[in-house]
Amino acid sequence: MNKIAKLLAKPLAAATAVALALGSLPAYAQTPIKFTLDWVFQGPTSPFLVALEKGYYKAEGLDVTMDPGQGSAGAVQRVATGAYQIGFADVNATIEYNAKNPGKEVLCVFMAYDFAPFGVYALKKSGIKTPKDLEGKKLGAPVFDASFRLFPAFAKKNGISKWEHVNLTPQLREQSLVQGSVDFVSGHYFSSMLDLRARGVAFEDIVAMRYVDFGMDVYGNGIVISPDMAKNEKAVKGFVAATIKGWKDVIANPQLGVAAAKKRDPLIDEKLELERLKISLETNILTPYVKANGLGDVDPARFARAVKEVSEAYGLPNAPAPDKVFSNQYLPPKADRMVSN
Repeated sequence: MNKIAKLLAKPLAAATAVALALGSLPAYAQTPIKFTLDWVFQGPTSPFLVALEKGYYKAEGLDVTMDPGQGSAGAVQRVATGAYQIGFADVNATIEYNAKNPGKEVLCVFMAYDFAPFGVYALKKSGIKTPKDLEGKKLGAPVFDASFRLFPAFAKKNGISKWEHVNLTPQLREQSLVQGSVDFVSGHYFSSMLDLRARGVAFEDIVAMRYVDFGMDVYGNGIVISPDMAKNEKAVKGFVAATIKGWKDVIANPQLGVAAAKKRDPLIDEKLELERLKISLETNILTPYVKANGLGDVDPARFARAVKEVSEAYGLPNAPAPDKVFSNQYLPPKADRMVSN
């Protein structure tokens, strides 16, 4: 072998050795993420499942496992304790937790529900037409229901001074209203309306009072992260970016979301979940603010008012600082968050 051949052979051999060494390793390390929903697999939470199924999280270097939840307060606790790094939860439950646990705040980094789905519902045949008609009436609700917990704020804004609470399980709530043992119930709009219809009540026979339509400016569910997770900016940004892709896919084709939910829970009613998803998109997500500013962010002045209002409704001694509850630092640029619908 001449000198030139020897010189060429050395770097070639070195490159081959490096290639063989790299070939024995994974393509890239994946960051494990445990993610909890606030409730079961349904239409409104299907964008997360679509993002997982399409490999959007994996493309961001994240190995995401996704579990159903048992309510927003529980989801916040799961994230706060570090059992889960990221969750989907009602930001109002986050406000309460942060007010009671200064220095250990759970942070919302993506606002999904620009309009909260909270409200109260009565039957037209009861004679109830306006909030003032709820004065002295029986309210059926689980004690942990977000709409129930915020009802005092709704009542204060609308001149309702007294009511009677009847504690019900979620399974008995709408049934009790139909049977007449309570006068009105509280709950998420996209759940209570459909649950009442499933019990034979036509939409036009329901008096729906969404809090957003009666002076309450509160937000709803968003992505929350643990204090430790907040330090991993790359992973959080990747999770949010991947999730936005999932939301955009579902907004463009809601059936895609329902199919993903059906894979995780074969017992769901596809037709019902498609309707639930479409209602949530129309009434909670694709609001005028979101259409103008993109998914995920909040209006700072409105959010500050919401934190104060929720803190008063929950009887918290001090309202947490808004920047201790929500941060937009993990969001991608506005152009990447815009939606066409």
